[in-house]
Amino acid sequence: MGAVRIAMWSGPRNISTALMRAFENRRDCQVVDEPLYGYYLHSTGLAHPGGDEIISTMDCDWRSVVAGLCQKTPGPCEVYYQKHMTHHLLPEVALEFSDSLRNCFLIREPRRIIASYLRVRPDFSLQELGFPQQWSLFQRVADKLGSAPPVLDSAQVLKAPEKNLRALCEAVGIAFSHDMLRWPEGPRNSDGIWGPHWYESVYQSTGFQRAQNTPLGALKIPRKYEALCKEADRIYEDLCSYALIGAPG
Repeated sequence: MGAVRIAMWSGPRNISTALMRAFENRRDCQVVDEPLYGYYLHSTGLAHPGGDEIISTMDCDWRSVVAGLCQKTPGPCEVYYQKHMTHHLLPEVALEFSDSLRNCFLIREPRRIIASYLRVRPDFSLQELGFPQQWSLFQRVADKLGSAPPVLDSAQVLKAPEKNLRALCEAVGIAFSHDMLRWPEGPRNSDGIWGPHWYESVYQSTGFQRAQNTPLGALKIPRKYEALCKEADRIYEDLCSYALIGAPG
């Protein structure tokens, strides 16, 4: 029957890499880390850490990338987990390829994302955070399915990892494995070459760590991003209403 192809669509500064670790620790799973990143940087010209190396070592043709995602796997497996960033879906990318995947969505409170992303890039748009693209893809997938695809809220995953992972596995039609809850620390061969720039905390992790988050009201962002945050909040709240395990408490 072939591998179950799970596409997890997230924005930046989320727990997407930890979730990839959880799946990679399954004995039946292969993973891929942000396969459209090279295409995205090549097409936008944005300056990201290690950008030249990323472009030179990755397939930057989105058509061949998505063909591989739908037709190949990195090795023999029953589950093929694809970690995706929604902002990599530039307007020219035809979304029909997603019809071959079991699409899932990982969300986080926008103010937390913005406060974190500001430490990396001081100037950005809503599209660079991937919120509009995530909502558009969610709507497309829901229309195709006739029901909402799985949504995970990162705050809830950190509060109750097993409960959320069990719900996700059930939603995509695979068995839950306790191996998803713990993993060895350190880098992986499957990590993107950008890992040293972004994955320091994940390298040190051995499981999902309950976040010690500053209260949302105490998070300060520049005034010029308040309107952006409000627009992102509307998308987040819409997606959060479909979360497998509740909304943040």
